[in-house]
Amino acid sequence: MTAPTTGRTRVDVALQGIRHLDAPVARRAGAGPSDDGHVLLDGAGAAVPLNPRSPYTVSGGRLLLDGADTGMGVEAVARPRFYDLRTADGVPYEQIARLHSASVLATTVVQTCARYDEAERCRFCAIEESLRQGSTTAVKTPAQLAEVAVAAHALDGVQQMVMTTGTSRGADRGATHLARCVRAVHEVLPDLPVQVQCEPPADLASISALKDAGASSIGIHVESLDDDVRRRWMPGKGTVPLTEYRAAWVEAVRVFGWNEVSTYLIVGLGEDPDELVAGARELVALGVYPFVVPFRPIAGTLATDVDGVTAPPRELVYDVTRRVAALLREAGMTSAGQSAGCAACGACSALQACGEES
Repeated sequence: MTAPTTGRTRVDVALQGIRHLDAPVARRAGAGPSDDGHVLLDGAGAAVPLNPRSPYTVSGGRLLLDGADTGMGVEAVARPRFYDLRTADGVPYEQIARLHSASVLATTVVQTCARYDEAERCRFCAIEESLRQGSTTAVKTPAQLAEVAVAAHALDGVQQMVMTTGTSRGADRGATHLARCVRAVHEVLPDLPVQVQCEPPADLASISALKDAGASSIGIHVESLDDDVRRRWMPGKGTVPLTEYRAAWVEAVRVFGWNEVSTYLIVGLGEDPDELVAGARELVALGVYPFVVPFRPIAGTLATDVDGVTAPPRELVYDVTRRVAALLREAGMTSAGQSAGCAACGACSALQACGEES
């Protein structure tokens, strides 16, 4: 297949998912890839919606569109062995951390968010739903995370770890507990790259503290660079001025280095696509990787359950993703050049398939 065809297909699968997908590694609700099954598409990790109405199916390890072979191979990510273990006090390891894609260990160290009441909650977020379902715990301790990381590394060969957190009311916005957790993992697995994710801390010294604890990279996720979109979709988080995000990105690049800082940009929230791409260009110039992902309806979010927002058109997502991939390619800013994190994994985006590295 040609690269453009692969990119379009990858975008379409990201939006429409796969019907009757047998995915041993899957997740419902939460702060990370949700309502998704994890597979390898032509060897590359992909988190795809589990959609019973999708025109895509899998047969004989091939991706079919309305029964026709797309030319892409599909392999489900196997259930990791560390899921079978429990902590000494009986907590299943998979409630502490999950496998994302084929080799990423991911956890939300604090599964509650100070902005989760309806007046402030990000309308695409379901961070507390997995907690309500009993599939995770509210707070993961540093010791628990170190224990699970050692097992996941030894039994399943995880190659990186991602730690995110719900926002706290403190000035650190959750960075202090993140640093404790990173330090505990770094002490037992000093060579395992770890990305941390949090809102811009009011005290930028927290960024250095995360690096000093052993973090390899950082995600400071803005989701949109349009203030009207931010107020509509993120009424609480949108009160943090973009000037604070830019200051945090600049400091993070200084501390972690070029292409070790990333931010999510969500396509389909209503932001003008040309302005979104222009914003991505500015981020690249700062040394920040703009991780472009499509908006996807997720059960348990206000956008889906209250607003009824649907996924954006494929051509819009493909156009924006392709143009941002070109910016990254021109700058030599690749996902493979990052130590750890969502962009390094790439499973939730089509940037790699749209030519980021070609």
